[in-house]
Amino acid sequence: MTEEFTLSDGAAIGLERAGDPDGELTVVLVHSYAQDRRVWHKIIGVLPAATERPVQVIAYDQRGHGDSAPATPGTATVEQLGDDLAEVIERAAPHGKVVLVGHGMGGLVCMALTARHRLLFTGRVGGLVFLATAAGHVPGAVLPQSVGRVVQDLEAILGSRLLEPVRQKIGRATEIGLRWLLLGDDPDRDDVRLVAEMISRHWPDTVALFRPALDRYDREAALSVAAGTPVLAVVGEKDRLVPAAHARALAGAVEHGTAVVLPGLGHMLPLEGSAEIIPRIVGQIHTALRSG
Repeated sequence: MTEEFTLSDGAAIGLERAGDPDGELTVVLVHSYAQDRRVWHKIIGVLPAATERPVQVIAYDQRGHGDSAPATPGTATVEQLGDDLAEVIERAAPHGKVVLVGHGMGGLVCMALTARHRLLFTGRVGGLVFLATAAGHVPGAVLPQSVGRVVQDLEAILGSRLLEPVRQKIGRATEIGLRWLLLGDDPDRDDVRLVAEMISRHWPDTVALFRPALDRYDREAALSVAAGTPVLAVVGEKDRLVPAAHARALAGAVEHGTAVVLPGLGHMLPLEGSAEIIPRIVGQIHTALRSG
């Protein structure tokens, strides 16, 4: 079920639910930089049927992404996105335990919630799942900027009135580049197309607005709050943006942390690794449910 959700400052965000809204637990799926909630399309509808007790699953478009309202220089920060996540939890899932699943930047947003909304986090959050999330700044992780510039430069050289065959070749070249940079050994063609579409949709405004905030965010301070929370950190073996060591660093920062490296997979774990990710999220859900 898709709905429009309005934040307290008037910004509207696109939000999608699956499962039982009265379930004992809610899973909130938080997408990455220059993407949107479509990245979860292989997961959101499957999780409710895979759990031992009724749960609700929420995926939403973060501010400045997808169907949500544009961000501004003042709101394009990880801290603001953490506040938005807190509001989604408090209003869209006001009762029961919560498991947070963050992909890439989405993992940083979950960290921001732990640091800025400690009572909400300690009272409600029973598990954290980080997918392809960096434990520290990764200088080379500027992919959306690079891809966007390539497309922009080609269009500038060839002129604004490109023939359709030329546009198709540019699109194909972008897909090939994204496949190598973001996905693993044997990606599905539909996954590659979706990734290219999402990144192209957010170039250049969203990319330019959010990049400085990602570079300066302090992950260590946020993770210190989550010391006693079960944390699962998953990275793809072929991830060219987030090395496997980052999963181990995230898991090692808490008391109950597990690091997993998935063979042959790249950065887009919610898409190419959904079959491996779903049972691991379910494990976090069951742990949270049994902990009371």
